[in-house]
Amino acid sequence: MKFFHLSDLHIGLKLYNRDLLEDQKFVLQQVVEQAKKEKPDAVVIAGDIYDKAVPSAEAVSVFDWFVLYLKKEVPDTVVMMISGNHDSAPRVNLYRGILEEQNLYMAGMPPQQPEEHIQKVTMSDEWGNVIFYLLPFVRPSMVKNIVGTEADGTLCSYHETVKRLLEREEVNTRVRNVLVSHQFYLPDGIDAEQVERMDSEIRTVGNIDQVGASVLKPFDYAALGHIHKPMKVEKDIWSYCGTPLACSVSEAGQVKAIQMIEMREKGHTEMTAIPLYPRHEVKVIRGTLTEILEAASDDYVSVVLTDEVELDIFDMQDRIYAAFPNLLEIRRETAGTKNGKGEEAVQINRDPFQLCCAFLKDLSEEEEVLLTDVINTVKEEMR
Repeated sequence: MKFFHLSDLHIGLKLYNRDLLEDQKFVLQQVVEQAKKEKPDAVVIAGDIYDKAVPSAEAVSVFDWFVLYLKKEVPDTVVMMISGNHDSAPRVNLYRGILEEQNLYMAGMPPQQPEEHIQKVTMSDEWGNVIFYLLPFVRPSMVKNIVGTEADGTLCSYHETVKRLLEREEVNTRVRNVLVSHQFYLPDGIDAEQVERMDSEIRTVGNIDQVGASVLKPFDYAALGHIHKPMKVEKDIWSYCGTPLACSVSEAGQVKAIQMIEMREKGHTEMTAIPLYPRHEVKVIRGTLTEILEAASDDYVSVVLTDEVELDIFDMQDRIYAAFPNLLEIRRETAGTKNGKGEEAVQINRDPFQLCCAFLKDLSEEEEVLLTDVINTVKEEMR
């Protein structure tokens, strides 16, 4: 059984207000070309199809083009995808019955009633069945009718919620099982603050959305989405493939790829990264004005000026823009910022929780818990 693992397409994303639709189409075309070459049995997309819950008509058009092109070039390939935290789950859930007749499975909503279960897609090869479990992004409030609550009546944690959802499926570990999921999974015992996160990722205050890797034990492979940098979760077979295209300056220099999975008999799974090449790279270029201008390119560039003296050149910005037509930003590195102080440090510390604590002062532990809940709720509403 061979399948492609993709996630976090974020179609419609803008990078510093620059429209990336043509860049995204450029990369998605490579996905189709690789599918035509490798002929995978399935293509799996682990959430965040779009960047916004209500995507633009242009973004929908790009996704429509991608799916039609993929099905045209590899008509026998099964396509499976789930909604992520950026997607509108009800919209992804539309027309499921019709689409499944075309071997296109779009799971937008997790099970919410006792009689409902995680959607499963069963495929077969010479070694038997492979069962794909399609679990869209889950918040505890969405599934409390089937997972219940804690003993004190409060909502379950994200970890406990996912744990209970998977336990009720009674996964048959004698066959090969694949979980497709969009959550913040962590190796057990690892502090969430130790995990490098990209600027383009939505983070909850207090990392309340983390889920321990122990819940993944029944699965021979976990095709994960949500983290934008390729990452393994305790085992190689539980994997984040990362975004197919850089979504922020913090991803500059990362090699983006399709994760190709080949499963043979149970216990034998191989992973191969197939590189994807961007139309324009995302780069951070650091140097003096003279050095910067000598590095002219049409890539998406964040310029960091390191001149020791104050620059008083009236057309400096025009010259930089002329050298970099796809310029993202111009920043100035001073002695203060080099030492971790000054403007950059102030910007990094502009966390809403810290700002509120500084303003309200002397909050009790109970009040901090309440504030955390309020901020996370507001973030979700704003999204």
